[in-house]
Amino acid sequence: MGAKEPPHLQGYAPRDEETTPDVFQVSGSIKWFDPSKGYGFIVPDGDVSEVLLHVSCLRRGGFQTAYEGARVVCDVVRSPKGLQAVHICSMDDSTAVRPSQLPQRTHVVVVPESDWERAVVKWLNRRDGFGFLTRGPQTPDIFVHMETLRRCGFTELRPGQIVLVRYGHGPSGLIAAELKPDNAPGPSSH
Repeated sequence: MGAKEPPHLQGYAPRDEETTPDVFQVSGSIKWFDPSKGYGFIVPDGDVSEVLLHVSCLRRGGFQTAYEGARVVCDVVRSPKGLQAVHICSMDDSTAVRPSQLPQRTHVVVVPESDWERAVVKWLNRRDGFGFLTRGPQTPDIFVHMETLRRCGFTELRPGQIVLVRYGHGPSGLIAAELKPDNAPGPSSH
C-alpha cells in the first residue's frame, strides 16, 4: 500500500509555501464610521491610501464605535480590495466630532416646537433610513429620520423602546427634531 495523500483543503498550502500577510502599523484619523452599516474609513497620516475599519475590528479592540476625527493607531493588512484595519492599538477621541456636533445632512430642518415628551418606537427601518414614534392612541405619529438618530447619538432604535423626543412640524406631519434616552426615574411616592 502506498502512502495516503493529505486531504485537499480550500486555501491550504504546505508549511514551506505559506505566506504571512504584510501587517504594518498606521496612524491616522477616522474619516467616518457608520455603526448601522458596520464599517467606516481611516485617513492615514502620510502617503497611504484610506483604510477600511470594520466593526468587528473595533469590538475586538474593546471599542463600540469610532467618532469622526478621532485619532487612531492600528495594525493594517493589504488585501486584494485595499487596506483593512485588523487591530486597534489605541484610539484618542479628544479630537473627535460627536454625532450631535455634525451638521444635519437631510434637506428638511426641523425646529423643535414641543417640550420633551415620552414616545414609543413603532418601527425603524435602518436600510430605508427612517421610522415612526408614537405618544399613544389618538395622537399623530412622529416621523424620525436616521440622521436625527445619529446626530443625537443613537445607533439604532428597537420597536417598543421608550425615548424622549422634541418634535416640530414638517411638510407631511410631525418630525422628530431631538431625541434622548428615557432615563427619567419613575413617579415619586413622596
